[in-house]
Amino acid sequence: MDRDQEPITQNSNWMEKGASGGGSGGGKKSKWLVVGGVVGLLCLIAVGVALGVTLSKKSSSSSSSSSSSSSSSDPSVFEKDDNLHLSFYGIAYTPAGSQLPDCGNSLDDIIKDIQIMSQLTTRVRLYGADCNQSALVLEAIAQTKVNMSVYLGNYPVSTDDDAAYDRQRDTIKEALQTYGTDHVAGITVGNEYILNYLNANGGTDANDAVGDAGAKLLIANINDTKSMLDDLSLDVQVGNADAGSYFNDLVMQQIDYGMANVHPWFANVSIDEAAGWTWLFFQGNDVELAAKFTPAPDMSIAETGTRHKSSDAGNESNGPSTASVDNLNTFLDTFVCQANANGTEYFFFEFFDEEWKDAQFGGVEGWWGLFNANRTLKDGLTIPDCVLS
Repeated sequence: MDRDQEPITQNSNWMEKGASGGGSGGGKKSKWLVVGGVVGLLCLIAVGVALGVTLSKKSSSSSSSSSSSSSSSDPSVFEKDDNLHLSFYGIAYTPAGSQLPDCGNSLDDIIKDIQIMSQLTTRVRLYGADCNQSALVLEAIAQTKVNMSVYLGNYPVSTDDDAAYDRQRDTIKEALQTYGTDHVAGITVGNEYILNYLNANGGTDANDAVGDAGAKLLIANINDTKSMLDDLSLDVQVGNADAGSYFNDLVMQQIDYGMANVHPWFANVSIDEAAGWTWLFFQGNDVELAAKFTPAPDMSIAETGTRHKSSDAGNESNGPSTASVDNLNTFLDTFVCQANANGTEYFFFEFFDEEWKDAQFGGVEGWWGLFNANRTLKDGLTIPDCVLS
């Protein structure tokens, strides 16, 4: 999650005109225009490219359980929650207990998660493969029999001679050999790898000499994943996720898709402008970049959302806005259905609060979920009702 972002002042009212959220070229560039005119829009995008990133019908919500527990021994038979709607393109997800060395995740818990998320989306993205999470998620999809695809993840680091990459590649390979690819949408190799490499090695630009050195290491992992898939005779897309203005050109030429982390909170953008800013940043930094390449990788927003609280007073505001459920509702109301209408691909960040992040980092880090850590919908939160076809 990139925090090196700066604000772009703009209005969040958008015109709903058809467009592509992928990287297929300028001709398909989405036409969400901000009140204030085309000149203002172009200026905002120009500013955004230089920066790093990282209404719907509403239904009533409650703090009650998600009501998705199995009513029988068959996980595919479970009670649906009227407060939930299949309105999200995708959701970012890490199963609880999927961090080394503890690995406290469980199939029963992941089944509950999949039962709930299947009422919100047909796509989830994972970040890594440790603690057998790839196989557990695919097994949960198999047992629940829901319409769900998963982007598996491999989270390598640049300082361990590929130990983390190799370990996760091998567990992903085992999962693919066991479950096949019917529910696998892609394999994402790297999450903010270039951003982290630049920060660790004194680089400032994704395409400077330091960025290219990091790209060489990352591309080796990407190509190794492709070779693994070739050895298994499997046709699966391979992509990369990074902060929104930290995609390296060399990496872009090696991937089928790119996922951009775009967080208005860390750019100190007000909640009323956050949705429009997110789209402008994504278009200016990622969709336009992808269009330079042939073939152009498909681009999506890997993470976007906002937090509902902070563990300390010092981090409860980003300047213009505070962390609250009301502001989370505002972002949902002004982003989700509009993004759906305009064909923007995105993964809402995130499914539920992650307690380990709060314990390790504090502030707002653990409080981005639509659901509490116990899988109850946030008190006062309303899920948009604009079901994707």
